[in-house]
Amino acid sequence: MKIRKLGPMLIAGILSISTMYGQERKISVDELFELAKENHPNLAVSKADIDIARQGVEVAKNAQLPSFSAGLQAYYLGDAHIIDKDFSNSTRVDMPHFGNTFSVEASQLIWKGGLVKNGIKAQTLQEELMELNYQSNEQNIKLLVLGYYLDLYKLLNQKDVYQQNIQLAEQRIDNINKFFNEGMVTRNDVIRGELQLSNLNLALQVVENNRQILNKQLTTALGLPESTQIVPDETLLNDVPKALLMDDYRTFAQNHPTVLMTKKAVDIYETSEKIARADMMPSLSAFAGNQLARPITTSSPVLDMYNHGWSAGLSLNFNIDALYKAPKKMKQARFEKDKAVAQAIETEQMIDVAVNAAYVKYNEALTQNNTLGTNKNLADENYRIMNSKYNNQLAILLDLIDASNQKLDAELQFANSEISIVYAYYKLLKESGNL
Repeated sequence: MKIRKLGPMLIAGILSISTMYGQERKISVDELFELAKENHPNLAVSKADIDIARQGVEVAKNAQLPSFSAGLQAYYLGDAHIIDKDFSNSTRVDMPHFGNTFSVEASQLIWKGGLVKNGIKAQTLQEELMELNYQSNEQNIKLLVLGYYLDLYKLLNQKDVYQQNIQLAEQRIDNINKFFNEGMVTRNDVIRGELQLSNLNLALQVVENNRQILNKQLTTALGLPESTQIVPDETLLNDVPKALLMDDYRTFAQNHPTVLMTKKAVDIYETSEKIARADMMPSLSAFAGNQLARPITTSSPVLDMYNHGWSAGLSLNFNIDALYKAPKKMKQARFEKDKAVAQAIETEQMIDVAVNAAYVKYNEALTQNNTLGTNKNLADENYRIMNSKYNNQLAILLDLIDASNQKLDAELQFANSEISIVYAYYKLLKESGNL
């Protein structure tokens, strides 16, 4: 009887845990996804990558702007010495000792084989790649937190099932004790009944512990206070849309972020090849400068006066070494592009396989739910019959406990199968890039 007294106390303790740990908060799937997008640490890193890539575009655009420089020099001039060509005589010439120079220079690249344009394009493609990477990570994170959320839903269902079976077990023990007091059953039946109740209470405690672990994982992923007790929306099972045809999801998958990322990588390597080719082109630049310097050392004697001059013109430069260096860079870029093309094809095939598997699993979840629903009804009927037989002493306790375990197992499987349909549907959306 001590075990029976312990059971209700244990259940009461478990039920009071939520009030000890914090306030309950009911969250829908839509709200779950929004909180994950706003607060998940992984997505915060992806957002930072987008900001970095976007700033990279602005930096690349700097190449379109002219370069300006201004300089100020101050220096000490030592006296000069005039020496014969045979180094036999030396004459010292006094020099103004203070010298200074003011200069302003500007230059503008006019043409370099599309180097600047392709440099900006490469950074723009990198920004688009980071945005696609964020979308891909977002879908992964959504499915991850949804998995936690639905597992939490399963545990709450399991908790309800265990509590109902604990009540039935307590009723059975009451009947067994009556039979025992009347001498109709042995002490062995009482022990077996109390042992089953003890196991059910222990299983309920394990379910509650697992619920707390999942709750912590969810609050961390969603950026909620640790004390928040998340409660799934019970209307979730009523609002799951039906899946479309398989060909529809294959069409959706063509715009999967991962597929678009691989195609974007091909564009990036094509641009890299153009940049490497630009090294073989001459560069045409415009320049202008203005300089004010003293003393004037080109006259004799040296004049302690300022010399002012300016210049402007065009500059044409060609790196001859690019003729034998650039082709190697171009060849490397072509190899990288070929690899990116192969990866794009592989990714499309893998996603098509994943979509097919997810579609099959979704239909499998529907079939399992129908089958497990039938099994649950049969197990309920079997338990009702065995309970009636035992109460009329037409069956032994082991048969009743076996029927009770079958009933518990069928109820747990059926409760989980309904949630599995939800997960299978959202997994199908994720694999097709639509989550």
